[in-house]
Amino acid sequence: MTAPSHSSGPVPPHGTEPQEGPLTEGMAALANLGWQFLLTMGLATIALGVVALVWPGATLRVVGVLFGVYLLATGVFQLAAAFGTHVPRRLRVLHFITGAASILLGLICFKGTLESIFLLALWIGFSWLMRGTLETVAAASDQAMPARGWHVAFGIIGTMAGIVMIIMPFVSIATLTLVVGVMAIVLGLTEVVRAIRTRVELGHLAPGTATQRRPLFHARAHPQH
Repeated sequence: MTAPSHSSGPVPPHGTEPQEGPLTEGMAALANLGWQFLLTMGLATIALGVVALVWPGATLRVVGVLFGVYLLATGVFQLAAAFGTHVPRRLRVLHFITGAASILLGLICFKGTLESIFLLALWIGFSWLMRGTLETVAAASDQAMPARGWHVAFGIIGTMAGIVMIIMPFVSIATLTLVVGVMAIVLGLTEVVRAIRTRVELGHLAPGTATQRRPLFHARAHPQH
């Protein structure tokens, strides 16, 4: 007479344990790179904010040069689009005019620091003015818009900021540089804190997963008589 077995299913092979596959290792490496990337970006953002606060004049010169490069690149792409075969004929003239104007303004930016800052301030001011006006009109004309009051308020604030930027470009752009510097430092500190918290959570997770592994030698139930 055969003794009944207490095992309800197939017994796993002796000495086997779950192995960490390449997917688990890849996720761990990705998480490790994630917190390092956050830390690097946070420190770089803090450094940018400090530079903007300590050397605002040099920051404005660099921003002016970058703005000139942006205008030149935009103008070249607009001119290339004007002669493209996929552009309708009625739009080629518009692409050509905007491209030529962007290249001209880009060259003016390289003429001096004051010219580049002045054009940058006007560019920001007109963009804020147009965006604020459109947002205010859209929110005022649509009564079913969610958070309609907030949209109207933000639109009015954007319109007023654009007008101030156009009327007093040099004072406004200097103030904007200080605001950007403070915001960059705050955002950089936030990224550094996130990176540290992510690293701490990964450190807590690693020992926890190690303790959940099965032992190397498993106790097997023997048949009882």
